[in-house]
Amino acid sequence: MKDLQPITLPGLDSIRPLLIAGPCSAETEEQLLTTAHSLARHGVQIFRAGLWKPRTKPGGFEGVGTEGMAWMRRVKEETGMFTATEVATRAHVEAALEGGIDLLWIGARTAANPFAMQEIADTLKGVDIPVLVKNPVSPDLELWIGALERIYNAGIRRLGAIHRGFTWVDKSIYRNHPFWTIPIELHRRIPNLPILCDPSHIGGKRELIAPLSQQAMDLGFDGLLIEAHCAPDTAWSDKAQQVAPDTLAFIISNLILRDMNTTTDNLNELRRQIDKLDDELIDLLARRMQVATEIGRYKKAHNLSVLQSQRYEDILARRARQAVEAGMDREFMRSVMQAIHEESIRQQLKVIE
Repeated sequence: MKDLQPITLPGLDSIRPLLIAGPCSAETEEQLLTTAHSLARHGVQIFRAGLWKPRTKPGGFEGVGTEGMAWMRRVKEETGMFTATEVATRAHVEAALEGGIDLLWIGARTAANPFAMQEIADTLKGVDIPVLVKNPVSPDLELWIGALERIYNAGIRRLGAIHRGFTWVDKSIYRNHPFWTIPIELHRRIPNLPILCDPSHIGGKRELIAPLSQQAMDLGFDGLLIEAHCAPDTAWSDKAQQVAPDTLAFIISNLILRDMNTTTDNLNELRRQIDKLDDELIDLLARRMQVATEIGRYKKAHNLSVLQSQRYEDILARRARQAVEAGMDREFMRSVMQAIHEESIRQQLKVIE
């Protein structure tokens, strides 16, 4: 994907962060226009609203559909903002293109379905429009890249990704766990791919939007997709994660944007310390695997099962507690120990087989 282009629109200022904001759902024409005018006064250039909103369970508000297309045209005419909406089917794409939508994004559930992604990609062939692809619901980088590649292969070059977090079994403060390492690896694999962050869906609570937005900027993300509503407490969908336009303006104005390129002697020295510590970590891990191999030999000699489930659970719980006491994240340490345990099991199986 070396010929990717920036997410640009005619006359759109090239600024960081690229900000796409608006309500989770288009509910009524009045709600949409009231929100849009308020966001425009705060300098938002791309207005988002969901027209099709299939929910996890049937029976809830599932969007106004194509009826909202005329409302989006009014937003564009009256505010001068560009418009964006989510598409999940061929019919959605065709309606959005016919309705003059300027930018499309593809949601997490759709990104997880290669059949749906290919249908959308086939519909986009020959079209020049910016398309953003959210990560799949599961923490599967290859599935995310595959979804992006399908859109790229359709000829879309103004292509970007949206990090909205991942469904995870363990409870945390987030609606969707961020697992920052996954978008970081995506950037390493495709350095010229613009990546935006969706702190609304990661956090699930409006009070988490500001700190998550700052984290995204600190990690070098190119932009933000944030849900904003003229009356968030009465929103018809996902009201807990939407903010008022004034609150959004406060969040954006207080972001600290750091220089992503400049290095100094002090920074280089700290990096040398990191490199030295990494070398020591690898040496310690190698020694740990040697012990795991010895354990494998003992288990083989005494006809013991390789996997000792209770021992594994005890290790996870103990190391997670130690991590918290040392000022680290519990879920981070669980992930580290899970990876180490998998390699330990592999080392033992080599001995037993």
